[in-house]
Amino acid sequence: MSTVPIPDHGVEVIAHPTSVPASPRTASARGRVWWPSAGTVRGGLLGGIATASGMALTATSGWLIVRASEQPVILTLLTAIVAVRAFGMARPVFRYWERLTSHDAALAMLAERRTSAYEALVPLTPARLGRRRRSDVLTGVVDDLTDVVDAQVRVAVPVISTAVAGGLAIVLTLLLSLPVGLVMLGLGVAVCLISTLAAHLESRSLPELLAARAEVTRVSELMASQSGELRAVGGWATALGWLDEAHASLDRVTRRISAGRAVAASLFLVAVGAAVAATAVIAQDLAVSTPVKALLVLTPVAVSEAVTPLVDAMRALARARGSEHRIDALLDLAPAVADEAAGADDEAAVADAPAPGDDPGHADDRAAGTRPEQTAYASSDVRARALTASWTDDRTDLAPTDLDVPAGSRVAVTGPNGSGKSTLLAVLARHLDPSGGTYLLGGTDVLHRPLEETRGHIAVVDDETHVFATTLRNNLTLARPDADDAEVGRALRAAGLTDLLEGLPDGLDTTLGSSGRGLSGGERARLGIARAHVSGRPVVLLDEPVAHLDPPTARAVVEDLTRLGSAPGTTGVAGTNAPAQTIIMVTHRDDGADLFDQVLEVRRPSGTMSATTAGGTDLHDSTDHTHDRTNGADRRRR
Repeated sequence: MSTVPIPDHGVEVIAHPTSVPASPRTASARGRVWWPSAGTVRGGLLGGIATASGMALTATSGWLIVRASEQPVILTLLTAIVAVRAFGMARPVFRYWERLTSHDAALAMLAERRTSAYEALVPLTPARLGRRRRSDVLTGVVDDLTDVVDAQVRVAVPVISTAVAGGLAIVLTLLLSLPVGLVMLGLGVAVCLISTLAAHLESRSLPELLAARAEVTRVSELMASQSGELRAVGGWATALGWLDEAHASLDRVTRRISAGRAVAASLFLVAVGAAVAATAVIAQDLAVSTPVKALLVLTPVAVSEAVTPLVDAMRALARARGSEHRIDALLDLAPAVADEAAGADDEAAVADAPAPGDDPGHADDRAAGTRPEQTAYASSDVRARALTASWTDDRTDLAPTDLDVPAGSRVAVTGPNGSGKSTLLAVLARHLDPSGGTYLLGGTDVLHRPLEETRGHIAVVDDETHVFATTLRNNLTLARPDADDAEVGRALRAAGLTDLLEGLPDGLDTTLGSSGRGLSGGERARLGIARAHVSGRPVVLLDEPVAHLDPPTARAVVEDLTRLGSAPGTTGVAGTNAPAQTIIMVTHRDDGADLFDQVLEVRRPSGTMSATTAGGTDLHDSTDHTHDRTNGADRRRR
């Protein structure tokens, strides 16, 4: 099925994300950051061998230097010389192997987690995204998810490597000297305790750091985007004070976190130094050769190579935990639309599957759907009775609303802010389930039809049409990939973009967006309308498409939009054989209101919906009325 761009913030969402019910995902999709994958374990083991090789290199080199100072027969040193060379070569080889293995596993996991995140995010768009900005959503599914997966490389691998190398060092020192082995065991315990402390310090301070960074970003964006307005009202100095305060807060938090990291790093060094001193004292009375004593004393020093990465590992762990919490808070929201009909269709498909020995042609007839309730939408008329809706479960955002929009008609929906205009549009677009009442499309209850089929019947135009950095043709055929150039040209002319098309150097192949030709606000609005025309979908819903345009431009856009409505007394476009699209536009402006067949005023949830004329005359008398402009005659429907 072809698709038309569904806006990522086209519905005026007034929601409280914290009050939206959660829908926990499966355990596989919620893997904890500290739980390593099989590839990560292999990488950690290889890293442990690399780290152990480095530790062995340090210890063996110490033994060789001390033993060589005794000037023995050179042949007695060959084994140690070969071992030093072997450990020296093994460390980079195994480290490189560990990098390949761990990063390969992490990248595969990142691809899998991103796919599952997008699959979980799509049903939440746009209703359950609340007031989250695009940057917040992008950060959640890109940066935060990357931090979570990075924990496999930055946390799991160093911890496993340290455990493997440290375990080998403890075992070998226990075999050589029990007292020194106990010192090494104590060093291991100290390292675990310090790592726990480092993770706690990072986790405690990280929310403050993120909040301080977000405040700096917020104030900076405000000053950059509203610099003219701030200077006009004399508020620039005040805004600079806000920015100074935000930076000062960020500086304080950063210094506090840096102090915690420095304390953790110094404690690791203190623990290693204490182990070296304790080993040196113990080694004096050991009944072993001097080279072996040197080997034992240098072992704790060699262990520092394995301990050093743990500071950064605990930092990455705290960051990954915070990122995971934000991802879960975003993706665990319950979808605002239930697609129960799709599940019923799946069961019906299984039931309609041909039995062994059944005639395939007969099975095809059944699969074609002969049941009346499975027929496609017969028309594009929109009717609603006592329709209510809520973004959350604790309040009503759309009062009981009656709606009667014949196929091919043009309707403007107006009302004060917070009255439920965009909520109504969201319900009609099947972005939000109604909490009460009925919604019929083409005489069929949409809740009894698959969600994908209903959305495939409707085109949605946002208040800020997104222009993709690609050709004009691709920007439009995104709505219907099989549309040819003739259809694209007709859509551009219908949207009033003939002059734009003729003025482009490469026609439909001209690149738009940040890397090509820019578009004005009016051209962007018309581009969104052209997409809706290309889609060929019978119902077009528009959410404030001219909100940011000057009055003359806004009226011109509305004139082009309503031109493809039905001619009086018909369901086709005037002068053509083309079926008219049913147009429902939400607006808070009067520009072009006289061009619509009906102007419906939606009142706040405490009241009901009423219909008015373009001039604002209220026709409400405790029942719903519709002002009809067909043939210039006003008719009231009850």
